[in-house]
Amino acid sequence: MTNSAPTDRLNAGARVTAADVDAAAARVQGLVSITPLTRSRRLSEATGAKVLLKREDQQPVRSYKNRGAINLISQLDPADHHKGVVAASAGNHAQGVAFACASLEVPARIFLPRTTPRQKRDRVAAIGGELVEIVVTGSTYDAAAAAAAEDAERTGATLVPAFDHPMTIAGQGTVTREIVGVLGHAPDVLVMPVGGGGLLAGGLAWLREHDQDARVVGVEPAGAAGMARALSAGGPVTLEQIDPFVDGAAVRRVGDHTFPIVRDGRAELVSVAEGAVCVEMLALYQTEGIITEPAGALAAAALPDLGIQPGQTVVVVVSGGNNDVLRYAEVAERALVHEGRKHYFLVDFPQEPGALRGFLHDVLGPDDDIALFEYTKRNNRETGPALVGIELGSREDLQPLLDRMEASPIEVEPIPPDSPLFRFIL
Repeated sequence: MTNSAPTDRLNAGARVTAADVDAAAARVQGLVSITPLTRSRRLSEATGAKVLLKREDQQPVRSYKNRGAINLISQLDPADHHKGVVAASAGNHAQGVAFACASLEVPARIFLPRTTPRQKRDRVAAIGGELVEIVVTGSTYDAAAAAAAEDAERTGATLVPAFDHPMTIAGQGTVTREIVGVLGHAPDVLVMPVGGGGLLAGGLAWLREHDQDARVVGVEPAGAAGMARALSAGGPVTLEQIDPFVDGAAVRRVGDHTFPIVRDGRAELVSVAEGAVCVEMLALYQTEGIITEPAGALAAAALPDLGIQPGQTVVVVVSGGNNDVLRYAEVAERALVHEGRKHYFLVDFPQEPGALRGFLHDVLGPDDDIALFEYTKRNNRETGPALVGIELGSREDLQPLLDRMEASPIEVEPIPPDSPLFRFIL
């Protein structure tokens, strides 16, 4: 193998133990923040439990990713420093590696997919400074990862995996170790976001040696539920399609190292629709004043469906605060669609005066609002189509609206969210 001693542990026989996580905690001490556990009044009242947010968005890189990167890179031999490290990321791992390299003075080349938001690219550059070279390639994380692996093989640089390495896993496990250290005991329920599985695997590796009974829930985006698929198949599988919206957790294939730890650690896996993630992003921002990216709100978005018992202590990991403010328009749109308050229709208006006025008067309800209207007039036809977006006062207003449309002489065709046409809207 080309790479140096630490990556020799990247083999099928390597295990991650609580002792590995303890050792990682000693290595990252002073370089990562001990992030607070803050009570969410909103989520506590909604569940009847004591819901605490583990604020990994308050790390210098706004996610837990610096923990694993520091744990791995700090164990490199000095002779390997000049070869540097290589990493691939959708954004957060890149910032973790950039932070680790800047702190430890190790050069890096970081491969980012073209879908990485500009805000994350700029943050990687700012954090890493002159020690980090950014390479933008491919349209997915997996394409960037393949390019990074080829670079490491060619140059002898050390590959720093985002999740699938024992040292990365051990570093991420320090999050759970900290939670228990602050509480003095394991929470009744620990809820964590899942992409490739590093955070969940690291937490289980430490926790199951200290507490066999704590309920641990891993939350995946519905459009990229790779760990649940792996558990069903008996091993990691490559997802043919993923929804990249929750970019910090949209991984086609979970890790070969993370999978057996999650399987043997008796974690529950649930998935959350991307629209529900958007609803939670807005709630965190408007109520708690917390700015998250989609992956940061992923775990909290699952709480309504977990059957939380009143009086339980529940810890939710909030990790991923690298959100481009320009994304909030899409977030609000997806949230409204998910809540059933925004709908789209193709309306075939008669080419005659007063057609639009009649639609507004006879079809729209008192609390309905036209949020989008795109009209294409056809002079050689008796009717002309328009794309109409309608925002409702509440989801219960939909059926009366559909009834009025049915009674109207104007032809109306609803566009459901699963229609191929919908991707031209969102």
